[in-house]
Amino acid sequence: MILSVPDMTCEQSRASVEAAITEVGGRAIVSLEDREIEVNGLPESTVLAALKAAGFTAEVIA
Repeated sequence: MILSVPDMTCEQSRASVEAAITEVGGRAIVSLEDREIEVNGLPESTVLAALKAAGFTAEVIA
């Protein structure tokens, strides 16, 4: 699944997003330039909850 994360604006926020996904057992391919992440192998609800807990809003776009 691909998610838009508009609040991910710098390297620190990129690292925080990646850590949030890793903490719930996932792996993320992060594009800071596009403000998008690709996550596979986790339910949508788990990914969105992890990002919300880390302080980021996200929307599934694909």
